[in-house]
Amino acid sequence: MSPETACIFCHIVAGRAPAAKIVETEHALAFLDLFPSTDGHTLVIPKRHYENLFEADEETLPEVHLLARRVARAMRQALAPDGMMALQLNGAAAGQTVFHYHTHLIPRRAGSELRIHGREQADPAHLAALAARIGAELE
Repeated sequence: MSPETACIFCHIVAGRAPAAKIVETEHALAFLDLFPSTDGHTLVIPKRHYENLFEADEETLPEVHLLARRVARAMRQALAPDGMMALQLNGAAAGQTVFHYHTHLIPRRAGSELRIHGREQADPAHLAALAARIGAELE
């Protein structure tokens, strides 16, 4: 089985798995994390499968990061967080759990617990409404 065949993010890109999509471009896609660490936790991925930063090509990588900035700005407008974490993990030892390159955008509130991965699955209806709210703020 190829990495793309087994990859949940590749299934989301192909429309074979559901996701609360915020926005997509030719090369990148932003959607809400199904197991959010905070309300609004978003993932920005390349549509093409790369396991990590070291494999991502020079055409796709800027697209992912420019989309991440666009979405982070929209999240700041829609959610008014006190801060925003933007992070990217490479390899199991670094905490990567889905081996398709992705950037986490995690809105932060002062004094809240610092977590990268959530423990409970979010309600799909809540995620859909939140994705629409963030998407409405895109520049």
